[in-house]
Amino acid sequence: MTEKKEVQRNFMTLQFSAKSENESFARVTVAAFISQLDPTMDELSDLKTVISEAVTNSIIHGYDGNPEGIVTINAEIVGDTVTITVEDKGAGIEDLDLARQPLYTSKPELERSGMGFTIMENFMDEFEVSSEPGSGTSIRMKKRIESKKALYN
Repeated sequence: MTEKKEVQRNFMTLQFSAKSENESFARVTVAAFISQLDPTMDELSDLKTVISEAVTNSIIHGYDGNPEGIVTINAEIVGDTVTITVEDKGAGIEDLDLARQPLYTSKPELERSGMGFTIMENFMDEFEVSSEPGSGTSIRMKKRIESKKALYN
């Protein structure tokens, strides 16, 4: 009879004002939470990048720089997999298909690259975005941390 390992679960929620200076706070906080999985430097860098992209989108596009807005991050670890959700209750996205196109930006005057969704999608195992104009946007991303694979196979 093989012994089945119990899958561990942990989670956190973080809320903060939609101020650009909080982007680095969010990135470091989520990275610290995920560090319990002992990710590689590349995995940690990818995760910090996607947090930065998602939070920046909420601040710049969701709230148009209004610091009264609130960005919420939920992070959950189940076994060797981390799921991160970044949400805002801002402007929402009129055309998700267009917004997901590489190089598209709704703020060309800010010299934005328009690569945020593309980066998030490429760095994560799963990526979903849902949005309702006038109600906000939710980005859900999932990644399996390779260094933990052997423990859960």
